[in-house]
Amino acid sequence: MTKTDADAEAPATRRAPALSPEERRAQIVDATIPLVLANGAAVTSKQIAEAAGVAEGTIFRAFGDKDSVIRAAVDKYLDPTPMREGLAAIDAGLPLEEKIRLMLRLIQERFSGVFQLMSAIGATERPAPPHGQRLEYASIIARALRPDLDRLNCPPERVAHLLRLIAFSSSVAPLNESHPFSEDELVDFVLYGVAGRPAGPVVAGHAP
Repeated sequence: MTKTDADAEAPATRRAPALSPEERRAQIVDATIPLVLANGAAVTSKQIAEAAGVAEGTIFRAFGDKDSVIRAAVDKYLDPTPMREGLAAIDAGLPLEEKIRLMLRLIQERFSGVFQLMSAIGATERPAPPHGQRLEYASIIARALRPDLDRLNCPPERVAHLLRLIAFSSSVAPLNESHPFSEDELVDFVLYGVAGRPAGPVVAGHAP
């Protein structure tokens, strides 16, 4: 087979489509987030470029400077939308115990990530979320708990804030190093407190 014949049979090589400016910025931000978590503000533009698979010049054309990239990465990481979407995806038809477990897990993951980021960038205080965000969060929890109203001792919106409080405190490492609480213990505490008893069938592994 001649070189010409081989070339004719070889599949045509296509270049990957060029990204729009918005897509390129998003790509860079996504690549920057784990670097900021690992290195804080000390991450270099070279590290960002290598992680994003672009030239350093592309970083500066897209953002102007490294600090702007870091701010964009922090803003995206702090966006509560993924957590809210995860909470909204919980099946309201699941047993109450399972829903509480999934809710706590998602909220804990959110707080743990926020604390990790704040530690990495040297932040001492995170701005409080707008009041509307907390109302939306509470309404998502309330919708999931609607089938269980007869088992609740308080309004579901109140349960939402209780979950947030417990998830927050259990995600602060210094508060839990000497006496860590397991996920099972936290779920039981939310459901039964320190002296209550299950209203329905006992979940396996959770003796009354």
